[in-house]
Amino acid sequence: MTAAPARRPNILMVLTDDHAAHAVGAYGSVVNVTPHLDEIASRGWVMEDCFCTNSICTPSRASILTGTHSHVNGVTTLSTPMDPSLPTFVSRLQEEGYRTGIVGKWHLGEGPEHEPRGFDRWEILHDQGEYFDPVFRTASGDVQRKGYTTDVITDIALDWMQDWESEAAGEPWCLLVHHKAPHRPWHPDEAHRGLYADPIPLPPTFHDDYATRGTAAHRAAMRVADHLNLEDLKQYPPEGLSYEELAVWKYQRYMQDYLECVASIDDNVGRLTAELDQRGLFDDTLYAYASDQGFFLGDHGWFDKRFMYDESIRMPLILSYPDQLPQGRRSERMVTNVDLARTFLDAAGVEPDPGMQGSSFFAPLRDGLPPQKDPAFYYRYWENDDGIHGALAHYGIRTSRYKLIRFYNDGLGLPGTRPHLFPPYWELYDMLEDPEELHNVADEPAYAQIRGELEERLKVEQAAVGDQPYDPEVDAEGRPVRLVSPPRPRT
Repeated sequence: MTAAPARRPNILMVLTDDHAAHAVGAYGSVVNVTPHLDEIASRGWVMEDCFCTNSICTPSRASILTGTHSHVNGVTTLSTPMDPSLPTFVSRLQEEGYRTGIVGKWHLGEGPEHEPRGFDRWEILHDQGEYFDPVFRTASGDVQRKGYTTDVITDIALDWMQDWESEAAGEPWCLLVHHKAPHRPWHPDEAHRGLYADPIPLPPTFHDDYATRGTAAHRAAMRVADHLNLEDLKQYPPEGLSYEELAVWKYQRYMQDYLECVASIDDNVGRLTAELDQRGLFDDTLYAYASDQGFFLGDHGWFDKRFMYDESIRMPLILSYPDQLPQGRRSERMVTNVDLARTFLDAAGVEPDPGMQGSSFFAPLRDGLPPQKDPAFYYRYWENDDGIHGALAHYGIRTSRYKLIRFYNDGLGLPGTRPHLFPPYWELYDMLEDPEELHNVADEPAYAQIRGELEERLKVEQAAVGDQPYDPEVDAEGRPVRLVSPPRPRT
């Protein structure tokens, strides 16, 4: 824990939903521009290797707030709401004198028993929320606000910032600005509609045939060519297109709307930055921009997320705090969403709850420390064979060079999963030789020793975060005959 600075920083975190890192200019996007996000990057840090530990909205948001893995906080699927009494980095800041607020997407449970705690002010969307004229849950009831939701959320955030600065100048505040966008079905506003047009470059893996992968990739209902529907596309496709031509047409329609939603986010981030500058707050504010996970932008022919492949798990994370952190830097330090809670608290000089996992990376950035030697993190996707996308349950580790994934393909009876069981299997990727993860080498003799070493390391990393391997009883043919007990959340 580092000592608190003379003036404790304000903390402003903008969190978006499904914004892929490779749709951010500062991450080298070839499909769009994000000048306002890039400005924060030029005045702070780009975390090049930030990953989520469960690539799906509700679990990732719970991990960001609580600083714990899904099996610890109990939020494993979209249908497992967070216990709001769990300690969060926000509740710890509030206990230490911060004014706290959240506006926008919550998605951690509906009803009075799941309202935010640890926040002095909150206005949150119902479930996923709407793109236009959103209805917000508040402590005094529902309120509808007219306008485009990304703009409206920013309006509320700016009003709160102005109120706090006038009410108690000098007292630190923590504000979470959680956007719905660019979540499916991608409705841009009029100001940005038509900003992007065909042709948007196809990703090099768009025509991936999954030849070396197992059941999960082949049966996932996330293909741009097959599973984007009329609500997503907003218009019927032209007649007479071949299957391949139709796939490319759908990709263009999907990406136009997606990127135009991102453009609105970028402009609204610019409004927040301008407010900080105008009030002289930018330099002593820890200003963070992130998404709850990555997203497939036609990569491997997919949209959505869930899988442990990099496009899905890599989060954009841009941080600035000029009073304490160098500017215009890039970090290859491997960090995860579980690390964010301790990092924010460390920057504020506030002790974390002892149950928080992960590690703060604030001091390494401030002091210019090199990346870790031989880093690794543990990932687990629990929502086996949900009724929409059909992705299968898996866990694994990613190191700086390798990725080992165990598809165990069992829902364990958790809410949001279906009871279908599929034979388990392994996937292994050499990220140096195959950065696009096209060739699974799990069963190749040349990688036998590496796989063995990674399997042992997986056990170590899994145990270190308090999770257990999938190990069901099986019949004579190796098929599971009982369900492993689902995890119990920490109380």
